[in-house]
Amino acid sequence: MELLFSVLSKEAIVPFAILLVVILVVPTLFKRLRLPGLVGLVCSGVLLGPSGWHLFQSGSPILNLLSDIGLVYLLFITGLEFDLQLFRQQQSRALGFGIVTFILPLFVGAFIGHRLLGFNWNTSILIGSLLASYTLLAYPIISRLGVVNNEAITVTVGATIVNNLGTFLLLAVCLSLPQAGELSMAKLGTILGEIIIYFLIILEGFNWLGQEFFRRSGDDEANKFLFVFLSVFLAAGVAQLLGIEKIIGVFLAGIAVNKVVGEGPVKEKLMSIGSWLFIPIFFVDLGLLISVPGLFAQYRTIELLLLILAGLLVSKFMATVLAKLIYHYNWQETLTMWSLSVPLVGTTLAVAVVGYEAKILPPEVFNMTIALSLITSLLGTWLTNRLAVGVTRLPMPEAARINLFRQNSQTENSNLTIVVPICHPQTQPHLIEMAALLARQVHGKIIPLVIATATSQMDAPQLETTLQHSELLLTKAIAQSQQWAAEAEPLLRIDDAFAPAVTRAAREQQASLIIMGWGKPTGFRGRLFGDEIDSVIWAAHCPVLVSRLMESPKRIQRILVPVENLTDPSFQSIQFAQIIADANQAQVTLLNVCDRRTKSQAIANRRDHLSRLVSNLALANPPEIQIIVHENATQAILQAARLYDLVIFPFHRHHTSPGGLAINDVTTQLAKQLTCSIIILGEPQRQQPTVLTTNIVGSTAKV
Repeated sequence: MELLFSVLSKEAIVPFAILLVVILVVPTLFKRLRLPGLVGLVCSGVLLGPSGWHLFQSGSPILNLLSDIGLVYLLFITGLEFDLQLFRQQQSRALGFGIVTFILPLFVGAFIGHRLLGFNWNTSILIGSLLASYTLLAYPIISRLGVVNNEAITVTVGATIVNNLGTFLLLAVCLSLPQAGELSMAKLGTILGEIIIYFLIILEGFNWLGQEFFRRSGDDEANKFLFVFLSVFLAAGVAQLLGIEKIIGVFLAGIAVNKVVGEGPVKEKLMSIGSWLFIPIFFVDLGLLISVPGLFAQYRTIELLLLILAGLLVSKFMATVLAKLIYHYNWQETLTMWSLSVPLVGTTLAVAVVGYEAKILPPEVFNMTIALSLITSLLGTWLTNRLAVGVTRLPMPEAARINLFRQNSQTENSNLTIVVPICHPQTQPHLIEMAALLARQVHGKIIPLVIATATSQMDAPQLETTLQHSELLLTKAIAQSQQWAAEAEPLLRIDDAFAPAVTRAAREQQASLIIMGWGKPTGFRGRLFGDEIDSVIWAAHCPVLVSRLMESPKRIQRILVPVENLTDPSFQSIQFAQIIADANQAQVTLLNVCDRRTKSQAIANRRDHLSRLVSNLALANPPEIQIIVHENATQAILQAARLYDLVIFPFHRHHTSPGGLAINDVTTQLAKQLTCSIIILGEPQRQQPTVLTTNIVGSTAKV
């Protein structure tokens, strides 16, 4: 053991390797135990730190550096992933609920800290601000249940920006007060004025600067990356020059560049870098700071934890009841709003770390805050999982008859175009056959597309060889299209990268659909697709069909469509399945998996909802509806899929604080285990709902 300590103190690479092992193994293990991954990371820090095996010390330079980067990244992503459009949709109610659910916990926390526990007002106010913020940790559960469009849920999501901004404003004030000497109203007004001006400069200035920069430099990924990182460090630097904590500037920078960066690969990769590496290290470092003997040995710490937890639950409940009275929500919606506002993770932990380092929060309060975050993350998700089941879904539109292909055409009478990028000869025949089957059914044409990688010189021998190979692929594609009696117009394109070439060609050809194939799913970092296919789905203007066909599409007779959210995005998968079924005289089955705790009335409501969805689509051969009660959605779908030739999934992404983005776990597991053909239908980004989950916090499985 002494040898290990010696190596750890001299070689920085060894502790970093240990951290990578912890990040890779521990969250996955805790997810299998149905616990949030952050709990495992913090517990790992406790075991590896001074309270455990003494392998790490919180003062380690490399660990401090990585943890600081993780803290900055956590707050930046928290700002970057705010859905400002969703906030504007329910602006007045989100603002009202945000103010109520901020002020009540703030006053309760400050009262407990000052009157009951004897802390000074500065510490007490900061304790109250810790309770005022909340993290949408249980959002994946809401998304899984298909109630994300419920007004009460939308208001709760939108209110997070109000709570976080208020928390950071109070943090800035509390950090300024110890240096301000004797407090007066004039001095307090000056501090608040400076902070508000800084807020406005960052929020408005960086947004304008980003728009101007990209208007002149173009929509280039590298430029976006450089601008985003420049914004982060510039905001942090300006904050420190003004005597404001840097994490406040980073958080504001995330909000400011949110609209400029937009949805796409850049935002995804920015979130992924932090979520898979730096933010987990921050949580591990939090565990190093916890003093287990101090947490459990002192009665004051336990008393503090119980009082603050009770104050948090009561104040949040009072805020949601007040929202119920003002906005006339039912009790099921009210309790769900309460459960969503209980978890304290991202902003709370960041503010606690800064307050502890600034000597505003004493050690027992800091230990209490970390324990409170772990408790509320478990309690909040548990409550949401049980309370959100009865939340009312929005009524389905009467005329929900969307045509999968025609909605992306310029006119109703224009030729429908299906672009088929061809890369691998072994997957080409089935892709062309699938495209031909669809083209005949919707009276369209196929464009077999081959991308030749560009070289610096157009007369280079490598390019000539690539072009010859591409011509052979196109010749085979034309012959296969003719075999299936489909009109084909081959296209050869020279471009620097595959994904931009596909999306640009599809746009130029006014494509209605892109059909792509993929091989063995990697599952690495929670991904289902490779980077190129992922980028195509992000950038395409039309639906993207990603297929793994195990046999000829013409032999497909039984099609399974798992439906979870029971909302409009499910329409596309159902309609697409029905097109294939009509071509093959096949049968489509809609499958919905319910938890064993679901009541019989709720199951009947789901069946009725699916029946109305199918009837609104006005299909000539309506699909069957099957509802299975099972504790594991993955196993239920696997068992049902044994009787089917094809399974079709919708492709959704989702987002929730604190930061991170991943393909849902259920689809990833199914892609590994299903032996039949699989199709995943990705919608254009503008039509995607905001979805949010993180590899760090853990998520509920979602199809």
